[in-house]
Amino acid sequence: MLAAMPPTPPPAAEPGEPRIRDRGDACPGALRLHSADDGRLARLRLPAGRLTSRQVEILARAAETLGDGRISITSRGNAELRGLADDCGAALAELLADAGLLPSPTHERVRNIVASPTAGLDGLGHADVQLWARGLDAALCAAPRAASLSGRFLFVLDDGRGDVTGLGGDVTLVAAEDEYVTLWLDGGPERQVFRLAAADAVRAALAAALAFLDAADAAGNGAWRPRELPAGHTPDLAGALARAGIAAEPVPVPPLPSSPPPAPGALRDGAVYVLAPLGRLTAAQLRALLPAGEIRLTPWRGAVATAPPTDQAAPTEPTARTEPAEPATRTGPADPTPQAGPTAQTGPAEPTPQAGPTAQTAPTDPAAPHTDATTADRLRVLDACGLITRSDAPGAGVTACTGRPGCAKSLADVRADALAAPAGPLPVHFSGCARRCGHPYGDWVEVLATGDDGYLVDGRATPRTSLTEAVATARTYPTR
Repeated sequence: MLAAMPPTPPPAAEPGEPRIRDRGDACPGALRLHSADDGRLARLRLPAGRLTSRQVEILARAAETLGDGRISITSRGNAELRGLADDCGAALAELLADAGLLPSPTHERVRNIVASPTAGLDGLGHADVQLWARGLDAALCAAPRAASLSGRFLFVLDDGRGDVTGLGGDVTLVAAEDEYVTLWLDGGPERQVFRLAAADAVRAALAAALAFLDAADAAGNGAWRPRELPAGHTPDLAGALARAGIAAEPVPVPPLPSSPPPAPGALRDGAVYVLAPLGRLTAAQLRALLPAGEIRLTPWRGAVATAPPTDQAAPTEPTARTEPAEPATRTGPADPTPQAGPTAQTGPAEPTPQAGPTAQTAPTDPAAPHTDATTADRLRVLDACGLITRSDAPGAGVTACTGRPGCAKSLADVRADALAAPAGPLPVHFSGCARRCGHPYGDWVEVLATGDDGYLVDGRATPRTSLTEAVATARTYPTR
């Protein structure tokens, strides 16, 4: 079940020429593991980041028994396991399949679906796109042709608030008023936008993806994503929608709605939102999110825990001692480092959206959270477990790639240095090399290792001894 990752990417196209992909993408999956310096890496696609309580327990068990004991949250709300042994593939697949996390082995790497994580919980938005995500996942797995999509192809489902529209979706659905939706098919300057009934949203998203595959086949350049298609090979989205029996009208490209991510803390109706330090959860921290109706991992390296079922009470104190959020150093596969999957990752990067201190403040009415005693106790328990429960807490808005010792290309142990990052309004990302794996979208502070015990902070050479001061200034007064 394991396949080695191709070691060398194809050469980049010359300026002005279409990109040529002479192989499939090398994105890791749950069945195709990536080899890293700290062991094998598995990436589990979790549409809309959703996990049931049983899946949380099995994922935590897989991390403890097969990996390094930690779960990384990626910039697409997926999960990664690191430090896996070379021969663990069959055992991991059996665990995941038993948990319902592998509904289609042939489609496991193409189930990249991001959805507004607080949809249906806070009274905002025009539709519960979490339900759309489940429908789209089922439709993808039922379509044999969809298995040909790249592991990098991304569906984004936004409930109209604009929190996930900026994550670089290839197919994006944006809920609108009066039970309508806008469908976006990315293509760089040839972006297509259609307006249609919300009831057709799932079928339209699938039709758009299949229209891209048809265009990619005709182009013959092996494009992984619509923006890589050469001129003259625009997907026939109008024809695809018509053939699917979907009434849709093309509209001029409007501005996408945009809003910051939710702030960590209380949501409505007993739900809470927390961030994982540097995008990684220990197995104990993942379990500490329970009991909950469900867990939703988010693109900002966090987790929404909905209210516990009425017959279960949230714990009033930690049920198990947790490890430190991130040790400064580690060696060997027994305890390695997640973009975090991304926040930390080796292998193909998933860009990191903004997180942390720039998060939105809660609306006043009707969606303002009410922090009752039970919710407050729940947040105190999660804080004691090492999770980030406030936007002004240390570590909020701080991300990093894998760095040393987990990544051979890294020039520094960036995660150890990121632990000392001072607070500030802007997100900050620490990169171990020029690939900048896991870097954020939007405004962010770049901290790039140079290999001489120094960094470039937004392009300015900075010795490691002055890093804290330089990052503090950059997070407050952006220089890029």
